[in-house]
Amino acid sequence: MRNAALAVTLSALMVAGPASAISRYESLSKTCAAIQQLIASERAVILRYPAKGASLVLYDRFVSGNGQCSVSDYAARTSVPTRDNPLCPVYNCRASSAFNPH
Repeated sequence: MRNAALAVTLSALMVAGPASAISRYESLSKTCAAIQQLIASERAVILRYPAKGASLVLYDRFVSGNGQCSVSDYAARTSVPTRDNPLCPVYNCRASSAFNPH
């Protein structure tokens, strides 16, 4: 009985696969080129950045392309403020819909 439970547990762990951590960065501490390079090399990162016209700090996951989004999402172009560019172009995942089928 013990061996069967161990086998089931090991099988579940192997199917789940390794979890990969996602790096977090402050967008204003880096240049636009550095942010884009980080996203390209890591495929997905979390960036913290200030909200426009407010004192709030926001964060979001930014990706290198559609391959890092779920099946029902697509990589949409957006921007984040960086040390040298207030509108640094990047991508994040957005939900597809009948009105916006990407």
